[in-house]
Amino acid sequence: MLNWEIGFDSPWYLLLLLLVPLIWLFSFKSLAGLGRLRRFLALAFRTAIVVLMALCLAEIQLQQTSDKVTVIYVLDQSESIPAGKRQMMLDYVTEDVAAHRDMEREDRAGVIVFGREATIEIPPFDDDIAVSQVESNFGATDATNLEAALKLAQASFPEDSAKRIVVVTDGNENLGNSTSIAPLLAEQGIGIDVVPVRLSTKAEIDVEKVALPNDIRHGQPIEARVVVNNYTDSEENKNRVVKGKLTIKRKSGKFEQLLAEQQVELQPGKNVFPFRHTIDEPAFYTYEADFTPNDAQDDLMPQNNKATSFTYVRGKGRVLLIEDSESKGEFDYLVSRLQANEIEVVTQDTGELFSSLADLQAYDCVILANVPRSSGDTASFSDEQIEMLVRNTQQMGAGLVMLGGPNSFGAGGWANTELEKAMPVDFQIKNTKIQAVGALVLLMHASEMAQGNYWQKRVAYESIKVLGPMDYAGLIHWGPGADEWLWGGNVGLIRVGTQKNTMLSRLNRMTPGDMPQFDPAMRMALAGFGRVNASVKQMIIISDGDPSPPSGATMGQYKAAGIMISTVAIGTHGPAGSTPLQNIATATGGKYYVVTNPKALPRIFVREARK
Repeated sequence: MLNWEIGFDSPWYLLLLLLVPLIWLFSFKSLAGLGRLRRFLALAFRTAIVVLMALCLAEIQLQQTSDKVTVIYVLDQSESIPAGKRQMMLDYVTEDVAAHRDMEREDRAGVIVFGREATIEIPPFDDDIAVSQVESNFGATDATNLEAALKLAQASFPEDSAKRIVVVTDGNENLGNSTSIAPLLAEQGIGIDVVPVRLSTKAEIDVEKVALPNDIRHGQPIEARVVVNNYTDSEENKNRVVKGKLTIKRKSGKFEQLLAEQQVELQPGKNVFPFRHTIDEPAFYTYEADFTPNDAQDDLMPQNNKATSFTYVRGKGRVLLIEDSESKGEFDYLVSRLQANEIEVVTQDTGELFSSLADLQAYDCVILANVPRSSGDTASFSDEQIEMLVRNTQQMGAGLVMLGGPNSFGAGGWANTELEKAMPVDFQIKNTKIQAVGALVLLMHASEMAQGNYWQKRVAYESIKVLGPMDYAGLIHWGPGADEWLWGGNVGLIRVGTQKNTMLSRLNRMTPGDMPQFDPAMRMALAGFGRVNASVKQMIIISDGDPSPPSGATMGQYKAAGIMISTVAIGTHGPAGSTPLQNIATATGGKYYVVTNPKALPRIFVREARK
């Protein structure tokens, strides 16, 4: 039934209506000259204006009120309430609606059921309802989400009636927070009534978990534990002991094995039952513990009398040992000692490196056995492979061991890589009193090969990157009509230190020409070497061999100064080009490389630069 009422939000403005008599009092005589009819119309118009202004300021409202009441029953259908109690809740709704719904007012009633989620079982309508069973799908029943049910009820109310929610629950809310939404419902004029579901005070049994060790290997004796809770919630049952049968099974694929079956007595509170056994085969296993009480009345909810756990049993520990392709067998003794301790070892040399993270996941640990980043003419760890090693350790939990030696850590070209960041030590010696200082000169003449300038920049970049802060570096190339240093002015060789970024940026501006002869450039480098105090001095030449060979006097000075020259021949024009380069390397104790693929250049230069 609907009623209409007039209301005001600001009724104090109605005092302005007191101005109406004053308007008539003071205006009646002043408007006498208008005649009787016109004077009356003028006063009526002024009065209407004042009245309308007063009503507007008072915010007059025409309100519609309804005597209807809409009640939505919110029913907890989670597993914490026995099935019999849940059926009683449905019967309660049917009886309550029939007893209290006013047909003349056209009251409405609806039903919402909830567990982990909430759904409308019966939308609000103006007739009696009969709920014999729940037919809607409200998700899993392993949780009680009262908050979701209240929000759904709030959205389901019609606007033309008073609103009320009746919650029927045991109060064991374990998902959401209904106390946060209840004040909001009250602010909207929605009343909430709660009908508690009282549960039995009998004991409740809960198989909480099957606890297994984290790391299990086949043949290793392990102890698993089954945790069973015996809950009591009344004074008379606080010492109740529940007897029953505990069964423990293990499954792997289609095979199932009974591990234990025994009669046990559950004391009030937590009960822990350990059992030792051995797993002989590596596989994925499922453990299942099940408790069956001798008296069914001792357990309120049999649904939680079972617990499962999973584990993967690994075989022998597997280690991937990566060794230098040029020093195979150096760590055979270490391999034999690991194998003697039941650890499987797979040896891999740097010429056959892993290509994906999946290749590493088959191993528990990776050992870098005195391995340089670059080995031989072409073998090298790429940035992607280094990233795989780091991720395999940090994200997959595998071990990573780096054995020291002349080809390891900073000496092996691992400085300033992601691997150094992942290891607990610095790869470079920062104490200047014990650090060996090196000096490196790069002589670039490769402009005739395909993309020559690009590859010269790449090899220079990789070479400088592996140098330490105390080392010296210089680069000579053929400029406009003469040999010149790329940085350092006439000094040429400068300490890397804080200048490394400057050197690397200068490489982008390098545009070398076709060098006519080696001797002037090599004498420039010799003078640069003489100006620095370094314990190790080395020169690397990349060329097609076309420039005229250096003089015997120049080569003699290099040998006398102990400066080693390594040469890289690329795009040579037969013996006329390759022979001079080979002679330079041989005369100074350096190494001669012949490269047919320019992609190998950075690896060669890194290897030579770290010597």
